[in-house]
Amino acid sequence: MSDASYTMGIDLGGTKMFAVVFDADFEVVGSSRAPTVGHEGPQAGLERIGGCIDEALADAGLKGSELIAAGIGCPGVVDFETGVLRHAPNLGWNEVEVGKFLDDRFHCPVAVLNDVDAGTYGEYHHGAGKGARSLLGVFPGTGVGGGFIYEGKILRGRRASCLEIGNIRLLGSSLEGATGEPVRLEALASRLNIASTCAAEAYRGNAPTIMERAGTDIQKIKSGVVRKAIDNGDEAVENIMKRSIEYLALGIAAAVDLLGPDIIVLGGGLVEKMPDLYKRGVRRTIAKNASPALVEDLEIRIAEMGDFAVAVGAAAYAVEHGTQL
Repeated sequence: MSDASYTMGIDLGGTKMFAVVFDADFEVVGSSRAPTVGHEGPQAGLERIGGCIDEALADAGLKGSELIAAGIGCPGVVDFETGVLRHAPNLGWNEVEVGKFLDDRFHCPVAVLNDVDAGTYGEYHHGAGKGARSLLGVFPGTGVGGGFIYEGKILRGRRASCLEIGNIRLLGSSLEGATGEPVRLEALASRLNIASTCAAEAYRGNAPTIMERAGTDIQKIKSGVVRKAIDNGDEAVENIMKRSIEYLALGIAAAVDLLGPDIIVLGGGLVEKMPDLYKRGVRRTIAKNASPALVEDLEIRIAEMGDFAVAVGAAAYAVEHGTQL
């Protein structure tokens, strides 16, 4: 690409969206953020994405016609070929033509990815996953997502994205789901469920830092608040996190046995705030439960790209594999 080649990457998250314009070296030249407000529905969501895109382009001083590719990472199952977001449970969206929406705006190659596929791809190209032959990315956030890169290619089904690690079923009990339904990993390891359990402990008087900083409002119990509670010695909160990490690691151990990665990258807001807790906990549980031969040379790394991982990965994938719909 020449110095005048610009791309856009969009991170459509469960709680916020983030549009970023990159130059040929994937340096940021413009960006914009906005709340996702998924409950307003997909049409309103697409309009919000459009506004975020326009603000990012304005910040970069560019027009949409100057982009050579655009990619978006979405929180759910996507159809790579049609650019349709098939199912996004944390947004309540189904069968949304995200790719067509981008194509109509830019008339350039576009790519629609699962958000963790995009984040893992970003870490593979520009972050903690560099040099991996097989890379497993796990990002606990509003939900729990996974991505896998094998020799530079995203692991996928015939058409749809895969590695929905948050849907792994574990034995146990939970108030979520139908009667008799096995517990989903996501119900034990996502920030949303960690926050709700912390809120219950705050209500019982066992999490004073949570109560002081957020009360029992789970929207206010962010990753930083949870970390502060642990730093302040709130034992109940630390125990919640250790249990959650152990459950997460059981799911990762299953993925290790199935896929044999040489590097695991852990990312997302929770991991960024508590990297040592996650790294130690995941390593310990994997060592107990996964095949020893697959664990002995396995590296566990913390993601390096932060908020930019999904946007970078989506833009890079669009450059290399994007299509016009």
